[in-house]
Amino acid sequence: MAKGQRAINVQTRSAALKWAEDARRAAAVHRAGNFAEAADLYASLLKREPKNPQVKHMLALCLCRLGRLPEAADALRAAAQGLPDNPDIAAGLGNVLADMGQHAEARAALLRALALAPDHTGARAAVMRLAAITGDVDLLRQRMAREPVDADTVVALGKAMIAAGEDPAGAIAEWLRAAQQGMLTFDRVIEEATRASQEARPGEALALFQVAAALKPSDAAIQCNIGALLLDLRRPRDAASALQKALNLNPTHIKSLLNFGALYFNEKKYAEALTYYRRVLALNPDDPAALHGAMNNSRHICQWTGVEEAEADFARRMARDENTHADPFVLLSCHVTPTDHLRAARDYARQQTVAPHDRLPPAPPADPGRRIRIGYLSCDLHRHATAFLAADMLERHDRDTFEIFAYSYGPDDETAMRRRIVAAFDHFVEVGAMTDIEVAHRIREDGIDILVDLKGYTKGCRPRILAARPAPVQVNFLGYPGTMGADFIDYVIGDPIVTPLSAASDYDERIVQLPHSYQPNDSQRAVAITVPTRAECGLPDEAFVFCCFNNTYKITPSVFDIWMRLLDQVPGSVLWLYEANPAARDNLAYVAACQGVEPERLIFAPLVDTADHLARYVHADLFLDTRPYNAHTTASDALWCGVPVVTFPGESFASRVAASLLHAVGLPELATSSAAEYEALALALARDPARLAAFKAHLLEVRPHAPLFDTGAYTRAIETAYLRMHALRVAGRAPEPIVV
Repeated sequence: MAKGQRAINVQTRSAALKWAEDARRAAAVHRAGNFAEAADLYASLLKREPKNPQVKHMLALCLCRLGRLPEAADALRAAAQGLPDNPDIAAGLGNVLADMGQHAEARAALLRALALAPDHTGARAAVMRLAAITGDVDLLRQRMAREPVDADTVVALGKAMIAAGEDPAGAIAEWLRAAQQGMLTFDRVIEEATRASQEARPGEALALFQVAAALKPSDAAIQCNIGALLLDLRRPRDAASALQKALNLNPTHIKSLLNFGALYFNEKKYAEALTYYRRVLALNPDDPAALHGAMNNSRHICQWTGVEEAEADFARRMARDENTHADPFVLLSCHVTPTDHLRAARDYARQQTVAPHDRLPPAPPADPGRRIRIGYLSCDLHRHATAFLAADMLERHDRDTFEIFAYSYGPDDETAMRRRIVAAFDHFVEVGAMTDIEVAHRIREDGIDILVDLKGYTKGCRPRILAARPAPVQVNFLGYPGTMGADFIDYVIGDPIVTPLSAASDYDERIVQLPHSYQPNDSQRAVAITVPTRAECGLPDEAFVFCCFNNTYKITPSVFDIWMRLLDQVPGSVLWLYEANPAARDNLAYVAACQGVEPERLIFAPLVDTADHLARYVHADLFLDTRPYNAHTTASDALWCGVPVVTFPGESFASRVAASLLHAVGLPELATSSAAEYEALALALARDPARLAAFKAHLLEVRPHAPLFDTGAYTRAIETAYLRMHALRVAGRAPEPIVV
């Protein structure tokens, strides 16, 4: 052999030894759980041996653990080409594809694994899990005909039947039969029911808990869980029946009492709800859910005795215990600090966690060849305040630059506003029947660049969708005036008044300041042509009319005291309020009488169509704001109709909204700096018709061009913010404050 040939052999042998040494090191790092480093080492090995299927398989395993599922799927496909008869690779590919929502390809890969190794435990479990998710009843029945049936198979079959839209009674019958045969235990049923509930599959969870109730009919907790699920499914009568069964079994079952409170709250029967929360407090005076529920329902019916003291005590509890579980939205109307709001939001956000395998991997790089895709997520895309504010802005989005998607999980109320909102989007996607994770996958599949949540922590919110991280940029906008305290929200849309940069520490999002007001408005607001008379509104012919059409939970004792003093000092004046519920009306009338004001001077306006409501503003003289939760849509309604608003800003976003709106119509002097100034200004305006008339004239004069109602300029401003968010993402930079 020639000298040169021997040198080449030695060199080749040396390279092989080095490659083997590096492979052992990569495997050791992998076993130690350092998946990112191991992935880098495997990638380095593949540069030297690009077709090595074993290394591609190991790389894929690391990528799976890192949540980089599309890359893992590519690596597994490549590995399968080199090792087509390896069932582990086929099973791994099926699992990854299932997690990515690519169900058809996942099914084929898993069946391939089972064809190669019929007893492959992982593939068998994955096939059943996939069939349960997709409702593939036929596949499960085929396998049951060929293989011994066990609890896993029966559980999967019932889930598949429900997922396929079959009557849950069939699944319940299958599970009960398996339980009677000793195949399915009570503990397994409870385990599966709890998991389905936690993973937002209420129909499946309900069927499983109904099986559990049949197996153990004397268990109050099971009936309570059934009631809670029926409540989530908007079946209040059935929920009440189940909860009553639980209380018949155990009259002091606290969770059932709490769920009854929630049921009556949802039905807007606040006095009844309060009764149940008080029953819990009689059993456990420190129950945080009952304390919180009692405060909230007392606010709604203006039953104020001890409420503000309870709020202060609740804030102290939050400071001591991060797991007090306050509803962040309810706290907006309480006298607490921005620190308390942030603490409550963070606690709530921690409860929205998703399983590691449900959190989506980082989104692929943005496609520079297409429009920026903006997704709006909400259940209020119908006749709702959010829709009234946002409709004009949505219609005006620049379609050359942006492609606009709606993800709606609310009802179609078949109103004109619903039709208008649907038409405003390029794509209107109904996701109400999907689970949170399914919605997240749909958003990711649509390639959304910026996902805008219009709910925050208001009623009906689904923050777990955002917790799964479906979009690379996620924004808190309009529906919730405060921080969401979540690592899955990047920005909050505000302005220099509601979100001053000096308050950045009160927000976990980066602040975006629009130039005038954070609030969009509809420049096409319709006012009914037919105007009701004063008599038809229940108003005296000549009286000065103070008004506040805010919901009653925003009214606080200290603000109401000011209002009563104003009525006392302005003879013959009346206070025109929104009639939210009979109990609030009666309680407010009682408090007025206790302060020496005739209850008849409180006039209550019933709920009417928006255009009719705006038409009756002609009879209002001055809008009196609430604090700490200001008028929001109601304030812009008043200003649109030429009615001045007097406010007293606080420290929180929610308490500064009216001031923001006033600045945006050129009336900053109506935002006072103290309660005394608020009262003095309202009184002065009531006594000075000329000055008040000048403010009204100003509002009507500036309405066509004031920044608050210039929807075109507003849309351009928020689009500028979106462009900046997108540019930061494309550049690989972290979110940062944006001032437009």
